[in-house]
Amino acid sequence: MAKKSLPPDLRIGGPPFGKGREKSKKEFYQYHEPINFRESWRIFKIMAEFVEGYQFLSQFRREVTVFGSARKEMPAKYYKMATELTRMLGKNGNTIITGGGPGIMEAANKGAYEAGAESIGLDIQLPFEQVTNPYVKKGIGFNFFFTRKVMLTAPSQALVAFPGGFGTLDEFFEVLDTMDLGKMRKCPAIAVGREFWGPVRDFLSEYSGGTGAVNDKILNSFEVVDSAVEAFDIVKKTRDYEHGGEEYAVAKFSSKEAANWRIFRIMAELVEGFEFVSGIKNDITILGTKSLGPDTAEYEEAYNLAYALGKEKFAIITGGGSGIMEAANKGAYEAGAESVGLDIRFDREERHNAFVKKTLGFFFPFTRKLIITAPSRAFVIFPGGLGTLHQFFELLTLVQTGKLGKMPLILFGKKFWSPLDNFIREVMLKKFKSISEKDIELYRIADTKEEAMKIIKEQPRKEF
Repeated sequence: MAKKSLPPDLRIGGPPFGKGREKSKKEFYQYHEPINFRESWRIFKIMAEFVEGYQFLSQFRREVTVFGSARKEMPAKYYKMATELTRMLGKNGNTIITGGGPGIMEAANKGAYEAGAESIGLDIQLPFEQVTNPYVKKGIGFNFFFTRKVMLTAPSQALVAFPGGFGTLDEFFEVLDTMDLGKMRKCPAIAVGREFWGPVRDFLSEYSGGTGAVNDKILNSFEVVDSAVEAFDIVKKTRDYEHGGEEYAVAKFSSKEAANWRIFRIMAELVEGFEFVSGIKNDITILGTKSLGPDTAEYEEAYNLAYALGKEKFAIITGGGSGIMEAANKGAYEAGAESVGLDIRFDREERHNAFVKKTLGFFFPFTRKLIITAPSRAFVIFPGGLGTLHQFFELLTLVQTGKLGKMPLILFGKKFWSPLDNFIREVMLKKFKSISEKDIELYRIADTKEEAMKIIKEQPRKEF
């Protein structure tokens, strides 16, 4: 039977959906199945997105990326504020990049469009919600969130985050984390709206800071403002960078004419990573900060949970480092179970704890996250900082949008996670309406290993 070709309006480089065109979930998934890491041909789809994305971006300069909610129910003042900001930036000669959708993204593209500036949209192809807004002058479509996020952030001289949903928090935390890791050039990160971002900063300071995972340097790496003028005053002081000064830089991967050889480094990590995890079965991923050592209750709880899961024949995957990761690997190791570490490489050096039986290192944080996500049947997330938080919100976004089958996403430790849960319910859901009631059901909070194991066993990962 002949394989169906992709409709013209669903190919990379074209709008994900024609304006006004409705699609059923069944029709969407004929072309956009969630990632199945056991089908190696998908690597070529991923690489196509990197090549075309980097080539597309190589034509622009003085880019500013604007993040924010796609929901129209957001308070109207933020739509107006985003339009005002990008109109000023457009007149200042900046290129405006957004996710290309409705809501805040539309507002940002509108301001750039009205200023006669470059108005760019990097769309994500979803079964519902995402339609290219009418103010995008030039755009490209992506099937994979992680490739799109790299393209949103790689060229920018400044990043501005308005209030939003799970995806906005994922993007903002990932930007801060990647800059903190030294994998991305440091640039101004601006959070607009104190009523939304103030509680986020407070959580980072009091709770993540209390674990040692977030310090003053990180808290000072972004500014919270309350007006378009304040945001503009920060951005206008920045300068354009030659596309080549940091690891994510566009020129390191592409010119206007052709892809750079470095693109194959990404491909090599994907091939090796997918092959590595293909032999791991019945696995649980445990995330958490490296800052909580053996003398903490959280370390002991992570060890006890991993040990109990190991005795039940579950494999344990972590980021391979110290702290919570070491505790989980130690529990799996001493239970005689598979103990796996997928760590990040720094200066060609891999750093993993002594209890990892199988390990693989990654140069690019985004390939590592994809490989960590691909095989797991559940995630248990202990207290942590930027890396832990953005992985949590990325998982929520992937499940929320149907890019991953629904699975247990367990926040372990009520004392730490309850304030964030309250922010999600009271601020995101009720006040800003940037998520829906059903989105709250995507995660659970557990306080004991028995609670976590019960959730894992009762709610196996579901694939489409």
